[in-house]
Amino acid sequence: MQRPELESDPERSFVMDSALSDPHNASAEAGSPANGTARPPSTPEGIALAYGSLLLMALLPIFFGALRSVRCARGKNASDMPETITSRDAARFPIIASCTLLGLYLFFKIFSQEYINLLLSMYFFVLGILALSHTISPFMSKFFPANFPNRQYQLLFTQGSGENKEEIINYEFDTKDLVCLGLSSIVGVWYLLRKHWIANNLFGLAFSLNGVELLHLNNVSTGCILLGGLFVYDIFWVFGTNVMVTVARSFEAPIKLVFPQDLLEKGLEADNFAMLGLGDIVIPGIFIALLLRFRHQKNTHTYFYTSFAAYIFGLGLTIFIMHIFKHAQPALLYLVPACIGFPVLVALAKGEVTEMFSYESSAEILPHTPRLTHFPTISGSPASLADSMQQKLAGPHRRRPQNPSAIYEESNPKDPSAVTESKEGAEASASEGLEKKEK
Repeated sequence: MQRPELESDPERSFVMDSALSDPHNASAEAGSPANGTARPPSTPEGIALAYGSLLLMALLPIFFGALRSVRCARGKNASDMPETITSRDAARFPIIASCTLLGLYLFFKIFSQEYINLLLSMYFFVLGILALSHTISPFMSKFFPANFPNRQYQLLFTQGSGENKEEIINYEFDTKDLVCLGLSSIVGVWYLLRKHWIANNLFGLAFSLNGVELLHLNNVSTGCILLGGLFVYDIFWVFGTNVMVTVARSFEAPIKLVFPQDLLEKGLEADNFAMLGLGDIVIPGIFIALLLRFRHQKNTHTYFYTSFAAYIFGLGLTIFIMHIFKHAQPALLYLVPACIGFPVLVALAKGEVTEMFSYESSAEILPHTPRLTHFPTISGSPASLADSMQQKLAGPHRRRPQNPSAIYEESNPKDPSAVTESKEGAEASASEGLEKKEK
């Protein structure tokens, strides 16, 4: 299944655009009345409903995506392995994101916005269907009857032949996945034809949840590098230039969550939106998911709950300041210090800073397994050998032995060949000892 790339989220819209959520905004934009009259100011109730809905929609993919990332890290299927972000990837990402954002800005300035959005709509139409299908598949499986005829399929597209053959697409699915794809296609057609904000949000939530689930940071240090770099990136492109806000307004794609402030007045046809970029969900979300996987190692919920509460605090502070100053705010300006600072303070209080920063998420995916480096020899009389075997069997709670032979015996407790070899070696050594005594 094609996974949504990390770059598709933050480098396009990392900002809560208060120009669209400003209740005093009187500009006639797309969706305004055709005669160019100003939009009526939003009511306090409508503004509170929009901000609260955005906050709730941001929390859902982080919470469920983090839970699914734990199962994803423990998966045994190689095709379902998550994409791991290394320190080098984290350091390069703000630069790549800046180049892409500036490229999009120039494209919108030079070429027709209508044709660019048409191409992007087709791309996100396909990607959104796949992401939404992957999101709802675990929930839909509960509604299928036990006797449902579920058949397996594989879509394989390769390049070259023989030893030079490379897999371009290797998509495994079943009949249940086809049903999910059909339902997701209905949402895709709805979005493609109407660009309705509900269809946009369904795709946006699916992208966010897939990003948190499938994109894994390898350790806490990498997360700090990524969040720190994008912290500077977000501030520069929002406060330093108008590039971020311009792209966010012009970009007609489900890479942001929107909610109308005039929903109470106009219902589902409302058009005065507040919005939140998916990057402000995915980037802190993958860091929170990392702390949840660290929680499974420590067997405590403290760090996950702390980082989750820190995200709520940071996003709430963003909304508050945006509403007060009536200006677009870089959400990572408030989210990054909160999501990193709160867990580090807890780790300092518990004396676990070194342990938290030394935790490697990739160790859960590829655990170290002991290997036999050389075959041991067994010597001694039959009586001493029998006594040592009885002592080992009598002690149920033994420490992990350090010699290679014991490691081999523990790692293969049910291997018949290993038991046979041990018996044969014992008999051979016993017979050699008797022959020496007779001589």
